[in-house]
Amino acid sequence: MAYQQKLAEKLTVLNDRGRGVLIRMKHIKTVCSDPQLRPTFLTEKAMEPAIKYINKKFPNIDVRGNIQNLSGVQKQKSEILAATTSYYHSFIDVMEFRDHVYELLNTIDACQCFFNITVNFNFTKSYLDLIVTYTSVILLLSRIDDKKALVTLYNCAHEMSNGNSDPSYPRLGQMILEYDHPWKKLTEEFGPHTKSVTAAVLSLQMVYPRRNLGAEQWRSAQLLSLLSVPANMLAPACCETMPCEYLSMEVMERWIILGFLLCHSSLNTNQPSQDLWKAALRSGLYISLIRDETINIHKVTEEYFDTLKGYVVDFFFVSVCHSGAMHRDKRQFLRNALKELCKILEDEPGLLGPKALYVCMALAFSRDEVLWLVRHSENVPKTKTPEDYVDSQVAELLFYMERLKTLMRQHNHVVQRYHLQYLAQFDALVLNDTIQNMNVCPEEESILMTSFVSMLSALSVKQVENGEEFDFRSLRLDWLRLQVYTSVAKAPLSLRDYTDLAKIMNMIEFHTRMMDDIDGMLHETSDLSLLCFYPRVFEKMFSQGSEDTLMQRYLIAFPLVCCHFNQCTHQMCPEEVKKRSLKLCITSLDEIARQTCSVVLEICAEQCNLDDQLLPKHCAQTISYACNKKQKKQVPKKGEVHKEKPGTESMRKDRAIATNMDKLHLTLTELCSSLNYCNHLTVWNHIIIPSEFLLSQLELNLTKIIVRMANYNKATHEITRPSDLLAGIKAYTSSLYTLSRYLSVDIPRLVKSLLLQQTQPLDSQGDQTITTLYTSWYLEGLLRQASSAMIIHCPTMHCFVNQPNENDTSFKSEEYSDISEMQALAELIGPYGLKFLTENLMWHITSQVSELKKLVIENMDVLVQMRSNFDKPEEMSNLLHRLQAPENVLKRMTIIGVILSFRAMIQATLGDVRTSAFMGSVTLSVFELASAAGLPCDIDPALVSAITNMRTDSSSLEEEYKLTYLLLVYIAVSLPILAMDTNSFYSREYGGHHNNIHCLATAINQLSAAMFTVQNKNIEHHLKEFLLVASSTLLQLGQNVEKTDTKNRDSIYLLLHMIVEESPFLSQDMLEKCFPYVLLRNAYREVYKTSVVTLG
Repeated sequence: MAYQQKLAEKLTVLNDRGRGVLIRMKHIKTVCSDPQLRPTFLTEKAMEPAIKYINKKFPNIDVRGNIQNLSGVQKQKSEILAATTSYYHSFIDVMEFRDHVYELLNTIDACQCFFNITVNFNFTKSYLDLIVTYTSVILLLSRIDDKKALVTLYNCAHEMSNGNSDPSYPRLGQMILEYDHPWKKLTEEFGPHTKSVTAAVLSLQMVYPRRNLGAEQWRSAQLLSLLSVPANMLAPACCETMPCEYLSMEVMERWIILGFLLCHSSLNTNQPSQDLWKAALRSGLYISLIRDETINIHKVTEEYFDTLKGYVVDFFFVSVCHSGAMHRDKRQFLRNALKELCKILEDEPGLLGPKALYVCMALAFSRDEVLWLVRHSENVPKTKTPEDYVDSQVAELLFYMERLKTLMRQHNHVVQRYHLQYLAQFDALVLNDTIQNMNVCPEEESILMTSFVSMLSALSVKQVENGEEFDFRSLRLDWLRLQVYTSVAKAPLSLRDYTDLAKIMNMIEFHTRMMDDIDGMLHETSDLSLLCFYPRVFEKMFSQGSEDTLMQRYLIAFPLVCCHFNQCTHQMCPEEVKKRSLKLCITSLDEIARQTCSVVLEICAEQCNLDDQLLPKHCAQTISYACNKKQKKQVPKKGEVHKEKPGTESMRKDRAIATNMDKLHLTLTELCSSLNYCNHLTVWNHIIIPSEFLLSQLELNLTKIIVRMANYNKATHEITRPSDLLAGIKAYTSSLYTLSRYLSVDIPRLVKSLLLQQTQPLDSQGDQTITTLYTSWYLEGLLRQASSAMIIHCPTMHCFVNQPNENDTSFKSEEYSDISEMQALAELIGPYGLKFLTENLMWHITSQVSELKKLVIENMDVLVQMRSNFDKPEEMSNLLHRLQAPENVLKRMTIIGVILSFRAMIQATLGDVRTSAFMGSVTLSVFELASAAGLPCDIDPALVSAITNMRTDSSSLEEEYKLTYLLLVYIAVSLPILAMDTNSFYSREYGGHHNNIHCLATAINQLSAAMFTVQNKNIEHHLKEFLLVASSTLLQLGQNVEKTDTKNRDSIYLLLHMIVEESPFLSQDMLEKCFPYVLLRNAYREVYKTSVVTLG
């Protein structure tokens, strides 16, 4: 009879199907209780009358007679039908599952099956799992508040669309009504099955009490210790009840509590039942149905067992008072036990073979304690010791669980080789002897057992060496079949009479799983996927661990746990946890990276402060102190604190005293150990690299820090000197490179990426960079004042200097524009940054050129006459009086000269600091390439490009050419006006004029070269013409007898000489042909005569 019933196959299929249905019910409950996921038709106001009517009349709904109440359904019948189909069929699955469970349970009762978890383990486990799964499905069904609405809305929409009701609706509606009060109905259903259920549950009395020992008893027995008896270290770990040793405690408690709730009559008549029941109740307060759905076992017991109410209250208080502390001690014991186990197995991986059972037990015990804590953390009872339900060190336990699993997978071939020899050379022989000693052996059972022996005997070590895949699933299924065949009443071969067969086969099953299903075994013994459904608990545990420095090295366990969340899914509901598990993994890694980044940056900031003390700017105080020390000792002023020398912070009187840097480096070591544990994680086919999170955090924060170090204040035009910022960045980067000692990260790539972003106007986040800040400051803070002659360009010192002014409290421009600062700026922003700076400079130049062209157009007639009559003094004198705004032309040209002088300064320093960061675009011209590399060019390519872009479609090349040569005439004839300006005096100290007119030389040469290049004209020819006109007008200046008009005449003569000196197209010979050299010589003598030279 047992052969024909196929009980083993039905139990296997129904358990899998039942779990899928249960997960589906949980998903429906989650969707309906979440406002964001809930079907819209359940919340629409137009559907409220229909839903109220359905809940009131369920399940007897008259669709045709109450069309007014169901008008909302009629309007949306297609949408409702499509939206509720999956829900409706899920409820149909529940009904069909119930029918199959009824049938199978009745068949098992008819067969009068024998259940004992220590003998026919798989059969008993499958039977109890089916009962618990079925009960959980019904309980979860009763918790779905919208089940009536979903079922009825589907049926109404179906009838409105097809003209008839769904055939399954009447039975489904009746089933939902029956389980409005699930426990009452369930206890009625399981009344006939009390004997079988009670027998199966009572078989746990030999296992559960032994597994439910306290931490002190574990310590006394030296549980999981490989060192307790060194002589037995190589002995195989085995026992008579191997599958029971790693069976989940929660599973057993679920079997006991739900089993006795369904079949409670034995609690009044059977003392062992009461003892088992009490032990399970004392263990905790909650058990899981599925995911985060739990039941309060004491509350349910109190509601349904009024006669045992006194016992229940006592159990509740015992659970509250003792269960928390008991499980806390167990977790503490397991942390140390797993740590010891990991260290030994890391050192001697060969022990994984004989001690594989210890690994499974350690994982199962740890899994039980972690899940107990997770279940109870969300529902902490009122107790005097709430700290028992909080564990800041759970990260360590999770880490060693993951470490054990990693060792098992890494040394898979060691485990396989050991167990293959065990199966072939021991198990097969013992099984064969056991079979031979049997008095009775029916044909079907004989065939199965003979196949076991032959399959095991055929194993060879070469199969492992050749990398063959093993598959013993058929053997394990046949063993389940054999358990069923030998567990029914009146079986010719009764398993209860041959317990030795059960023991050896249970051991063989474990050994075969070590051959072909290590991953499955690890999942069974260490599944922590429940954490995915308790995100608050997950985050709380992570947060508590991150606050403890000693736990920080174990934080990687949380992302590692997320890698296994996909194993808890079911094909009936594959969409359940993907996004959630990815989010938890990424969030935890991001937090580890954030904390690591914070520590790294704090160390960098401290190192930057130390490096800052060594900068030359701080040496004055040290020198002053050293000088004063040689003299008579002065009494220090009250409240004055002597500044310690750099380096004193490293002197220690006591090594036991930990400095802040010590603590930071300790924290960094712990966090980097966590990030460095594995190269990558795989979560739902997403490959996640932990170290990249740190690099991202460092890049994001360092970008902000660099900009913050620039300390730019737009209102007051304050900014850090480029050299100081460069020193700070170098200090940060040198500290960053030490990170590679702790962690395998590509720091050079990070630094290059970081600094390259700072050479662009905006970084990767769209924020301003130091390139933008310094461009803005030099344009608005320095060059704007230089344009108004408040700051002077000093060619002698190659910088800008402030005009002497007693009331001036602004910055010292030479501290921001000397050679060292320009070199620092060029190194900071590089060729790309200088290109951006140049573009902004050129925009200002083109603005001035546009205004100059307007002035030329206004004076075009006069300028044309001046060009042809420049050698006729009388006519030139008359024309000069007609010329408008010559001062404006000179002012704008001076501004252009100042800008170009600044650009020349920074271009020159770029050549000093240029490195491999070379702009390699092949489309650039030779001049652009040379300019980008900091090489001097006769014709500025940036200025040529800017002038070219000024051209419009309406302007002709000839008109532009005419404006250009007339502009040179305009400038030439306006030069004498400068002699009347008192600030036009040439300073020998500065090497230029006090009003920056010496910059006219740069402006005239570079602007004319660029404009004539764009117009494809001869530059030298027109500059010669400019020289003739300028010489003529300046010579006329010498004939003026009024000293007030010619006060700075000699300084203006020098300007003409500077124009020729700076021009690559003019020479001294050309100048001497039109301007006597004796005048220049006398001018130099007069100017230098009035200069005060100080020595010393």
